[in-house]
Amino acid sequence: MTSANASKFGKAWILTVGNELLIGRVINTNASWLAKKLSFLGLTVQRIIAVPDTVDDIAEELNRGIERAHVIITTGGLGPTYDDMTLEGVAKAVGRPLEVHEYALEMVKQFYQARGLELTPERVKMARLPRGSIPLPNPVGAAPGMWLEYNDSIIISLPGVPREMESMFESHVEARIRDLYPSISVIECGILVKGVPESTLAPDINRLARRYKNVYIKSHPKGHETQKPILEIKVMVSSSDRRKALEEAGRVLGEVESIAESLGGEVGKKSCV
Repeated sequence: MTSANASKFGKAWILTVGNELLIGRVINTNASWLAKKLSFLGLTVQRIIAVPDTVDDIAEELNRGIERAHVIITTGGLGPTYDDMTLEGVAKAVGRPLEVHEYALEMVKQFYQARGLELTPERVKMARLPRGSIPLPNPVGAAPGMWLEYNDSIIISLPGVPREMESMFESHVEARIRDLYPSISVIECGILVKGVPESTLAPDINRLARRYKNVYIKSHPKGHETQKPILEIKVMVSSSDRRKALEEAGRVLGEVESIAESLGGEVGKKSCV
């Protein structure tokens, strides 16, 4: 990565494509799943954006992401229909033509031949990738994904069907991203606190967040604010040393426990991943 773009390193954008997301027909579970995956790989997710199925909108957001993020992941819009436009949007953003990629075409061909179906123009469309792309196999579906390096950014396009997206990410993307950030360990620890309203604990959470700059602390209400309140407290720490990350997370949670107990709360067992 050039020195001019070094500030992008470790930053990620998620771009979810589909009119069905914008009209509320489909809940955007892909974004939350990817955000958690990327966070545990050591990246900071700075944007989660939903865009309609239009080439110009996809390209516009990709161009913004290329300026500011090292890893940009798109989901959706890789299928055979007229409104599957993600790869056209990528091609426009990077100024490269769409071409039938022979390896991607072979993936599509094998998928349909195994089901006794012919290779129609609509199915060939799924093998048209921006020049310079690396196709990503789809373990459970027809449409290949894509990995493209451009201007010190990596654009990764995944299917919109959650089962396909998750399988492709875990099989063909996760290890590649981990190789980009081999020295970062991310630890998340949590506890349940019963009997303390979130608003009561909030000043102390804010104080701890200001003191521990490399720690992300968040409270998640699981019950009513005042009637039998239950809070899930999560602490996330990233470090080049896993042991130190665990120690830091434990230290912060220990302070949260002490504060919660002093406020009359009941604290559950700590868990870490």
